[in-house]
Amino acid sequence: MGGFVLDFLGTPDVGPVLFFGLTLASFVTAFIGVFTGTAGGVILLALMAMVMPPTVLVPVHTFVQLGSSISRTLILRQYVMRGIVLPFIAGAALGAFVGAKTFVSLPTSWLLTIIGFFILLVTWMPSLGRIGAEKGRFAVLGFVATFMGVFVSAVGTFLSPFIASAAPDRRNHVATQGILMIFVHLLKLLAFSFIGFTIWPYAPLIAAMIATGVFGNWLGEVALNRTTEQRYRMVLKIFLTLLALQLLYRAARDAGIF
Repeated sequence: MGGFVLDFLGTPDVGPVLFFGLTLASFVTAFIGVFTGTAGGVILLALMAMVMPPTVLVPVHTFVQLGSSISRTLILRQYVMRGIVLPFIAGAALGAFVGAKTFVSLPTSWLLTIIGFFILLVTWMPSLGRIGAEKGRFAVLGFVATFMGVFVSAVGTFLSPFIASAAPDRRNHVATQGILMIFVHLLKLLAFSFIGFTIWPYAPLIAAMIATGVFGNWLGEVALNRTTEQRYRMVLKIFLTLLALQLLYRAARDAGIF
């Protein structure tokens, strides 16, 4: 599946070609994630979905993204908007609990449609991302993002336009998204532990992907500091729009329209 030898370094059903391909993908998507403030996690999830079974995909992706979010936040820690972190954590904790206990949810096509349209609205009508008091808004976002994350994993794209609306600077956006996603990923992993998933067989792959992701974050931060605020905002809007359209296409395909 990933090369001539399976179980490379003891990783189930992962050969050397796939192993090193995924570590390279982690580097590239980490760079994209810092420079655009979003997109990296979604792209990595899409790539991993091509070669990993769904039952393994979300927990492994969550671990890798946790490592990436931690390194990203440490690099830009002075730019974190601390006032919204605690309300977000409170909402996220409730979202993880409800997500772990939920057995029946909306069809995937409906969920993708809602997220896709919401991202387009908040991206191109930024005042929508500032509705209500900031702390209350981010408490609700914490709940929704973590609840959805148990099922669809990459929810940074959903959060990004809201954080961008509240952030005065591109570095505030990237740093704050990093720390909020740390708590989303930690709470998701707690939910997975209740479900009974065992991550240890995939530890070598996860460690390698986190290591290359750290390097990608560092290079992304260098590029971020060398761009202008106007260019960053435009790149962010383009990325979010493309990702939202891709979600809507997937929703239509899953619903049998295409």
